[in-house]
Amino acid sequence: MRKIQWKRPRYIVSLAVAVALGFGLGATGWVFGESGHTITPLPSPSEAETRPRLVKIPDFSPIVKKYGNAIVRISDSDTKIVHEHQGFFNPFPKDSPFFGFFHGLPNYTPPEKEVTKALGSGFIISHNGYIVTAGHVVRGMHHIMVTLNNHHAYRAKVVGLSVHYDTALLKIHAHDLPIVQLGNSKNLQVGQWLLAIGMPFGLYNTVTQGVVSAMNRSLPHDNQYIPFIQSDVPINPGNSGGPLFNMRGQVVGINDQIYTNDGGYMGLSFSIPIDTAMRAVHAFERHQKVKFGWLGVEIQSMTPQMAQAMHLPEPVGALIAQVMPSSPAAKAGIKSGEVIVAYDHRPIYNVSTLPPLVGDTPPGRIVPIGILDHGKPRTLQVQVGEMPQKMLVAADQQSIDIRRLGVRVGTLGPKEQQKLGVDHGVLIQSVYPGPASFIGLRSGMAILSINQLRVTSPEQLAQLVKSLPANTPISMRIRNHHGSIFVVITLPTR
Repeated sequence: MRKIQWKRPRYIVSLAVAVALGFGLGATGWVFGESGHTITPLPSPSEAETRPRLVKIPDFSPIVKKYGNAIVRISDSDTKIVHEHQGFFNPFPKDSPFFGFFHGLPNYTPPEKEVTKALGSGFIISHNGYIVTAGHVVRGMHHIMVTLNNHHAYRAKVVGLSVHYDTALLKIHAHDLPIVQLGNSKNLQVGQWLLAIGMPFGLYNTVTQGVVSAMNRSLPHDNQYIPFIQSDVPINPGNSGGPLFNMRGQVVGINDQIYTNDGGYMGLSFSIPIDTAMRAVHAFERHQKVKFGWLGVEIQSMTPQMAQAMHLPEPVGALIAQVMPSSPAAKAGIKSGEVIVAYDHRPIYNVSTLPPLVGDTPPGRIVPIGILDHGKPRTLQVQVGEMPQKMLVAADQQSIDIRRLGVRVGTLGPKEQQKLGVDHGVLIQSVYPGPASFIGLRSGMAILSINQLRVTSPEQLAQLVKSLPANTPISMRIRNHHGSIFVVITLPTR
């Protein structure tokens, strides 16, 4: 039931203040002091002030009607060939009196079938079949199926996928398709209404709404180059990759993930800004690689204790821990121990603000960077470089999709190990339909062992899973914030 807030008349508030201050209320409606002198009359409430103020929720139906058909369901279809068995079927032994009734009946097995698993959502951006979705939705898939709202299904191919931006571009062979309208995520403001359309749990064109909760969020365990949009729009499994609309019906984000401890919706949803995602999409359309800006520095957070030790007025900015030799930062004269407080005329309040801005800068551009050197401000002109390919490859290897488990796992860093109280294991970054989701595994959990073998890295876990038998109960030790437990998982055929 919707709760309606009633605005109390002002004279009640004035009375409460008066009583709190020790004043008395006369019969004439005036407030008197202890000496009896008149202080001020109580205002008479107007009719408008005494009416209840209703909060009107906007009507989202025009957006749904106009763009709902441009939202697609993305699934992974695996075709299993089952050969027809030659022979006869009889469930009873020869000495059973019922053996004769079944003797001679053919043993029929369906020849082949296609098993489809729903994974996520996407949206069409061109009439000839280009579709945008989240990268983790299709990463590692072999048979991608795209199903339109009219239930027409198409095989899709991956044109390009960026792990850093968690964005993928798909292509299907179709024409005259409905498309969405793209907006500008930089114009979003906290408190504005948002609308999500997707396929949670495979339910077509499910609509949810909420507001912008925060901008430029940096999430743990995720790529530092995505300045996430935080909202309270309900996002559930299957919504990943679907569009986030503003009130003008423009796509301003790609729904990516939720924050949860138990798999339930907690009011914390995170979306990739459409401006960030389209950088990757435009590169894919031109069959080019995505280029990221690079300074060549290692940075860390500024704590109040660190600011005090470095004689800084406030704990703001990104503290430079190390400058790589021959990097753009080194060539510009930036040194370790200095603090970056501004980048391209934008303030840097904390360490997570800087990487998305640098990564979004075209390589070769000269950018002013504000520095605090022992508390003294100065501005340097730095020519941003291009992130080396070996660093991009290393970043891609930090997380791995293990399709046989149905999880995406990443490295369990020192902070996560300390938080969970372990010294080994891998972190579950996302779970999609499969054996892991069936037994209740969730993102944020750590896998410590499988088949009684210690897990030390994502790559090692992937190799262990490949070697395990199918259709056999296997023990797995899991750790979450409440403790460690053993679970039993059964893996499908390879």
